[in-house]
Order: sequence, then structure tokens, then C-alpha cells
Amino acid sequence: MLGTFSTTGQATAKSVTVVEGEHLIGEFTGDANGPTLIVFGSVHGNEAGGVIALEKIAGILPGLAAKLRGRVFFLAGNTRAFGRGIRFIDSDLNRHWTIENVARNRPGATPPSKSAEDREQTELLTILNRALKTARAEVYAMDLHSTSADGVPFATVGDTLRNRSFARKFPVTILLGIEEQLDGTILEYLNNRGAVTLGYEGGQHFAEKTIRTHEALVWLALANSGILSPEDYPEIRKHENFLRATTGRPRVVEIRYRHAITAADEFKMEPGFNNFQPVRRGDLLARQKDGEVRAGESGMILMPLYQALGEDGFFLGREIAPFWLRLSGWLRRRSVASLMRFLPGVRVSMREDETLEINTRIARLFPLQIFHLLGFRKRRWQHDKLVVSRRKFDTKSPFPKD
Repeated sequence: MLGTFSTTGQATAKSVTVVEGEHLIGEFTGDANGPTLIVFGSVHGNEAGGVIALEKIAGILPGLAAKLRGRVFFLAGNTRAFGRGIRFIDSDLNRHWTIENVARNRPGATPPSKSAEDREQTELLTILNRALKTARAEVYAMDLHSTSADGVPFATVGDTLRNRSFARKFPVTILLGIEEQLDGTILEYLNNRGAVTLGYEGGQHFAEKTIRTHEALVWLALANSGILSPEDYPEIRKHENFLRATTGRPRVVEIRYRHAITAADEFKMEPGFNNFQPVRRGDLLARQKDGEVRAGESGMILMPLYQALGEDGFFLGREIAPFWLRLSGWLRRRSVASLMRFLPGVRVSMREDETLEINTRIARLFPLQIFHLLGFRKRRWQHDKLVVSRRKFDTKSPFPKD
């Protein structure tokens, strides 16, 4: 089945067609021994800008194939939701990449019934497994998104030093720790398989400028991954200058709060909020069935929800001082996190090496920032224990393979 999604910008209209179940927009190989870059567009079906940008670049790369020092995979995400212009059909594909779902939907598995997103996942896994198993050098994965609210573009980064290093090569603001607030994202899955990952929110869903920022970011990713030299394609410098002019002063912002919602909450954002807009503690941000939603602390609002579907009402964040980033890097390169398991009341989870279970009385003695410095950003309470997790492959890559 064909799905055509149109986006109308300020001056022009663009449309792109995606075939249900066919995710590969383009695959390009120069030096097979070089790095691999995997880029997703439209993991949320109503966010067409990424696919449009990837199709434009895919039309140019064949002429540069001899100059590519690696491999490139451009993928359409939720192909079934794309044609309908909706975020998802049965469940959010970008919350679908849990251990249980991946095991159930592995290629070759035949469960009796599947949701649309189950089928999408199986199809994507077929391509991803091939790309990862044949990688001979570092693997980079990027996921292109857009937002219902307007605002400057920004990157979202899972907190590993490898991810940070890659993200800081781009002239964009970085949101640190947002993926640790969520379960089952496609980038978390790929990060845990060893890839360096970067999410990117390119702007408002239907703005022409969003397509341009996605396009610029991907060209710059080809350069920053070492796959394509700006000397071989000078247009990359123009794209970099465009990003600098579009995104303003690059900074690193820590996500401190996520307002999770369900359809039953009847959540409605107050009008007029944009990404990075300052808010003060007590400000009215939204309303839902059980009353007003006010800011629990001062900071800046991020990704306020102005669309029908979604599980995130908004996020709150604060800028991180460079000192704390440097200290975090210093501690983690010296494997200080590995010493946490020897503290009283702390033990390593039997299910996961990078997860610690901490006795409640002991946990309250440690400021939250200590865990963040060492990369433990995913937190949850289980009975009398605080469970904290950090990403795999923080400082060392599993690629190249022996």
C-alpha cells in the first residue's frame, strides 16, 4: 500500500511517497571497512520532514559513492502511520523497542497476531541486524524528529561519553538525559547494541525550515562520522553555516522532569509555549482531568504537546555548566562508577551489569547529581530499593569486530 504525506511550508509544498513495509530509502557503500551511518526519518508517522530530507540526500549520494569512506543506511520509520499522517497506529513505535518486544518481533518469529508497530519493528530489525553484524568500524545512528510546538532545533543524547563527543561536533543545543526518561526508544536499543546515537528535533512538524535543518544535520553527520570529507563535497560547509545561523548559541541542557500522560488524563497544554521558553516554579503550564498542571521548578520548557497523540506532555530542563561536564568525563574515563558497587547497601542487579540496586536508607544519602555525573540517569523505585541504570558502552566501542 502506498502512503503519501504532504507538508506545506511557508512558500512551497512538498510530498513524498512511502510504501508500507519498505523502509530502505537508500543504502550506499564506499569503503566497506569504514564507519557506518544509519539515519531514521518518520519513526513517528506524522513527522515527514526527516523522510523528505533523506530522500533528497539519497538522490545526490550515488554521484559521491566513490568518495564515501564507509556505509550509509537511510530508513523510513513507521511506514504504515506515515501514509495516514498520524503519529502511530496501535502503539508508539519509538516506545516499542523494549527487550520483550524485540524478542517477540525478531525476524523469523511468527506470533499469532501482530499490531502495525509489531510489523514495523520486525521489518526494521531485519535491516538493522544486517547493518550491525557486518559493521567493520564505528556505527553511528541518528533519528530525525519534529515537534508540535515551534522553536529552535536541538539534539537529544543518551548519556554516554561516546554520544556526547559525537553530538558536540554539531553546532546545536544538546538535551542530555531525555532518553533515560523514556522506555523503549529506538536509539536506546541501538545504543545498547554499541552504536553511537543522536536524536534530532528539527523544528515544527510542517515548517519548510524543518526539512532544511534535517538535511543540513545529515550532511554534517556524514562529515563528522568520517564518511564524507567536506573537501569532497564543499556544500557541507554551507549546511554547517545554516545550522549555526538557525540554532543560536549551542549549550547542554539537562532534562530534570518529564510530565507523562495518558489519553485518560485529558491533557491540554496552555497556549503559547515554545521550546526553551523560560518558566518559573508555579507557572500554569497545562490542565487535565484532575486539575491544573504547574511547573514544579524553574527552568525551561521543552517539547510542549500540541497534538492529539503522545505520551509526553512536556519536559523541564536546565542548562549544565561546562565544569560539571568536564568533571563527569574525568570520573567516567577513570571508571569511578565501577566502585559504586562496593558501597554499603549497593549491589549490582542480577539482570543487568549496568544497573545498581540501592537500599532506600543508603540511597537518600546520595545527591541525585552524583548518579548523573557517573552516567546513572534512569531511576525507578522498586519497593525498598532505588534502581539506577546507565548506558552500555559509555567510553569504549564494541566496533570494530575481531
